[in-house]
Amino acid sequence: MMIIDLPLTRKWLREPPEEDDEILNLIIGAAEAYLKNATGRVFDSTNNQARLFCLVLVTDWYENRELIGIKPSDKVRFSIQSMLLQLQNLPDEGEVTSV
Repeated sequence: MMIIDLPLTRKWLREPPEEDDEILNLIIGAAEAYLKNATGRVFDSTNNQARLFCLVLVTDWYENRELIGIKPSDKVRFSIQSMLLQLQNLPDEGEVTSV
């Protein structure tokens, strides 16, 4: 199950050209794989933090295609690291935590 889809991503990016759809689908898949590999967890579209993480990462990779590598750019690194930390430490589904 996908965390984000192409229509949502296109809205988030303020409607990029349709000829970029193939690139966007590739980047969406890579962002979702990055999240899974970084957290060891599988998320779906019901987790808004995971959705936002993927949208931020897709935006960074899309807007900085010439610099794309295996990690986020410096300008979003802090946000990405902070979101990853929170997503890594979410309780398992059904687990109850006290505040």
